[in-house]
Amino acid sequence: MSDSSKPVAQTWFGPITAVQRRAMFALVPVAVAFGLVVGLAFLPVTSAFGGLAKVGSETVLELPDELVLPPAPEASTLYASDGTTVIATFGDQYRVQLEFDQIPESVTNALVATEDSNFFEHNGVDPEGVMRALVTNIADGGTSEGASTITMQYVRQVLSYTATTPDEVAAASEVTIDRKVQEMGYALALEEEMTKQEILTNYLNTVYFGNGAYGIGAAAQVYYGKVPADLTVAESAMLVGLIQSPSNYDPINGSSEAAQVRRDHVVNRMVDVGFLTSAEGEAARAEGLNLNPQEANNTSGGAIDSDYGFFVDYFEQWWNQQADFGDSEEVRKARLYRGGYEIVSTLDVDLQDAAQEAVEKQKPTGSEYALGSVVVEPGTGGIQVMAVNRNYSNDTSDNGPNTSNSEYKGSYPNTTNPLLSGNSAVAGYQAGSSFKMFTMLAALEEGLPLDTTIYSPYQYTSKYIVGDGEASCGNHWCPKNASKGEVGNYNMWTGFGESVNTYFVQLAERIGVEKAINVAERLGIKFRAQEDLNFVQNSPETFGPFVLGVTQTTPLDMAAAYAALPADGVYCPPIPAASATTLTGETIPFESECDQALSVEVARAAVDAARCPTEYGAAAGTCTWGTAPQVGAAVDGPVAGKTGTTDSNSTNWFVGFTPNAAAAAFIADPDSPQNLVGKANLGKPANAVADILAAQWDMNGEGDFTPPEELVH
Repeated sequence: MSDSSKPVAQTWFGPITAVQRRAMFALVPVAVAFGLVVGLAFLPVTSAFGGLAKVGSETVLELPDELVLPPAPEASTLYASDGTTVIATFGDQYRVQLEFDQIPESVTNALVATEDSNFFEHNGVDPEGVMRALVTNIADGGTSEGASTITMQYVRQVLSYTATTPDEVAAASEVTIDRKVQEMGYALALEEEMTKQEILTNYLNTVYFGNGAYGIGAAAQVYYGKVPADLTVAESAMLVGLIQSPSNYDPINGSSEAAQVRRDHVVNRMVDVGFLTSAEGEAARAEGLNLNPQEANNTSGGAIDSDYGFFVDYFEQWWNQQADFGDSEEVRKARLYRGGYEIVSTLDVDLQDAAQEAVEKQKPTGSEYALGSVVVEPGTGGIQVMAVNRNYSNDTSDNGPNTSNSEYKGSYPNTTNPLLSGNSAVAGYQAGSSFKMFTMLAALEEGLPLDTTIYSPYQYTSKYIVGDGEASCGNHWCPKNASKGEVGNYNMWTGFGESVNTYFVQLAERIGVEKAINVAERLGIKFRAQEDLNFVQNSPETFGPFVLGVTQTTPLDMAAAYAALPADGVYCPPIPAASATTLTGETIPFESECDQALSVEVARAAVDAARCPTEYGAAAGTCTWGTAPQVGAAVDGPVAGKTGTTDSNSTNWFVGFTPNAAAAAFIADPDSPQNLVGKANLGKPANAVADILAAQWDMNGEGDFTPPEELVH
């Protein structure tokens, strides 16, 4: 007798074929283990708890809070420092939260009929479905049926969308008995805590429908341009049909025919279950898809969609480094994009707009030369401005003159390179004489007073060995002053005001250049260029050219470093945010980890000398002339700072400050350092800072510089 002619056994869930019977006996151990779960599904939930714990793990019944009250992903909003101006949003899911009474019966009926017809009868796990799937899968040798109830599917999708690492995402949906047992355990426990209506509502608010739409509210808008309450039966069926595979049944970007076949299947299930009459089903199947596609209101723009892209980009990089928001960058980013934070940044939009205008006035967007500025608040480290003559954009297809060169990575006018803040790939730009500040600070720390006088020739042969080159005499570094007329006795006021190179090289020789490097490091200067780092780590005492700013740095680093001076020596690492408020209303304050990097008197003495370049005038000594008189003329208040020009005018800088703001600006060609800015562009960073600090003083003209009582004579 053939297998096909043998009597077929009958069970409460249907007939078992001979092929299925053999498969079941062949895999008795697996079936027994899995059968425990099925048996538990028949027990009262309180009895099932203990059994599930034995089958699965000890934590299988520790119901996570998010399953009962799921933290539906919500975009985070970044505000300006005023707390009201939105400058960016961060979110990766378009979602419209609905209450149960906002979801039409046609949607819930379609879902139950298609995904779980026994939904209102079982307690989270459907015994009939489990056994049917078990028998089928054993016979097929695969996992063609999953027997997942709506409650179990809801558990899985919540675990997936609350996952923050690739491993957690994979674990939430891996096909293993342990995972299935845990899912069942959660489902049983969940139905003790939630009503059927609550489960349906949460499920339909979180499930993905394709084309960027999460939840039925978003899906109704994306596919039909309407709210769910206005959906027809056929439209409801089409949307529910997408749940099984949004890509395979996508009627917008995929196959409308496949979508209609799937929709009709859902309608047929609604008729089979009794939610529709045969006539109603026939009418629904007769309808066309009648799509009215809409763009998903995707809030994932972040820096790209912001008018303040460079600041927003820096903020996101900063956020991703904050350990308080998770153990990894993936966790932190997920919380930013899904946590619904209301974040108040440090960006002053009025000053930012004034700074952008000042930058564009000197060098409009589209120039090959990047001109940018950063403003940092002394005493807090708050970044108030990040302005540059570039567009923050991924679209760099038409950038620069050499787009035919596949290796060319032009940054004008569009770029996402952190030109103002730097990273591992952007070391920055040589800062020139603005680095003389660190040598002066180190000398003051060594007890040399401001009136330390040194005869300074036009060219000076130093003790530093540099090998052959334009700035070498033999193999010694022998820098020159800017003009042959700069010869004579100088002190810190006059040497700093006129930017006398040979004065500061000799000052560094007296104290040791390594001490100047140490001061720079204490004030947050980072050495991103490998050549600079090699000197600093291996032989700082020989790094003489450091004094005159051959080191590459960024406007953010320089603004933060100089901000320590009006703050009486307190250095605050730059910070882009003031606070964040969670969905539960808890406010988390952010504060920079400030440090007394310099003594009060050293800082005040340096400020007094730094008043000379702007011709604001020193309080404790006498200035001659300054290299940036336009800054003192523009700012209607106390102002100090320092110009920075490199050899051959490859870059140009100015770093200046008032009692309550420090601004750094540079001009360079970040894509081709050999493209020198030339004499025509010298002074433009100082001009920009002059306008920025003038605007800042008009907005917040408070405070004064306190003259030093020590380290003067």
